[in-house]
Amino acid sequence: MKRNFILLLILFPIILKAQLIGTFTDYSDGNTYKTVKIGNQTWMAENLKTTHYKNGNAIPKVTDNTVWAALATGAYCDYNNTPASSATYGLLYNWFTVNTGNLCPIGWHVPSDAEWKILITYLGDESIVGGKLKEAGLAHWVTPNTDATNETGFTALPCGYRASNGTYYDIGTNGYWWSSTESSTGGVWNMHLTYDSGNEDRYSGIMVGGRSVRCIKD
Repeated sequence: MKRNFILLLILFPIILKAQLIGTFTDYSDGNTYKTVKIGNQTWMAENLKTTHYKNGNAIPKVTDNTVWAALATGAYCDYNNTPASSATYGLLYNWFTVNTGNLCPIGWHVPSDAEWKILITYLGDESIVGGKLKEAGLAHWVTPNTDATNETGFTALPCGYRASNGTYYDIGTNGYWWSSTESSTGGVWNMHLTYDSGNEDRYSGIMVGGRSVRCIKD
């Protein structure tokens, strides 16, 4: 009995961090997503991969680098223009899709910078959050995938990004997620995780860049 009690005490903090609560399906594309509750927030446990706004309108797919670099309206792409990658990593969107307010499915939205901060604060601080959010192991992250435990069930993947000139970078080593909040320098706040650190890095990214999206429940 004493041994079981000690084991419960060890596991209890982890149980408190996340509660897997199921799935939901978006009506526009028919994609089914895992979801996870962390604290008082409910998040997608996968990256968004819809090709339609919540009103049913199609989001343009842009593969050409020159066209992508000149965009001032919403668009999406597959990493390296390879559709097969999106089944695992989700799609990349420029921030103009986020700014419509219609990107996430009904009942969900792109998290604000403040909502990302709530998640980080709940899990501790920026120096340890990355490890708790990253998928453990080396199935997708390259070695060493420092401190990755995925104790939250968030299952962050190294989905890479598309630069403002249309070039693709960092799949396997880094993940980048939009917020809905513009920074004072004319960019947009991003959440960033990397393969060789357990911390989380918040920074301002350029709007025309391609990043992943995790939706949070309204």
